[in-house]
Amino acid sequence: MTGSAGSKDATVLAFDFGTRRIGVAVGNTLTRAARPLTTIDAQAAEARYDAVAALVREWRPERLIVGLPTHADGAPHAMTALAKDFAAAIGKRHVLPVDLVDERWTSEVARDELAAAGRGGRTGRAMRDEKAAQIILQAWFDEAYDVRRAP
Repeated sequence: MTGSAGSKDATVLAFDFGTRRIGVAVGNTLTRAARPLTTIDAQAAEARYDAVAALVREWRPERLIVGLPTHADGAPHAMTALAKDFAAAIGKRHVLPVDLVDERWTSEVARDELAAAGRGGRTGRAMRDEKAAQIILQAWFDEAYDVRRAP
């Protein structure tokens, strides 16, 4: 994670980036709780950026969070660079700070949680992406507001 939590009462949007689907979660720095919001499902990059822009207009976040995919050992792979490019692009387009959060295992955890709730399988794909974004955002809240950390 990079950056800091910012103001005391701010909306934050998080993205679980994919080249087809992008899971989105929303949270507030006051409650420090993340919740699934939606899934952007578009193959064209510009359509995905337009959908992000609509969410930014609607929610007016003060910060954006993007999950950073890596191999299990933390080594980067092709999606790592694409997620970084996405983060840089949305930060520049919306003039907002963007933090990257390690997203190893978030999709697997989301899939398992949804399966346990009876919402797995093919129909749960969009929900999985939203849930993964929620896990990414909650990890950011938990680290950004860890009161045990030294100042």
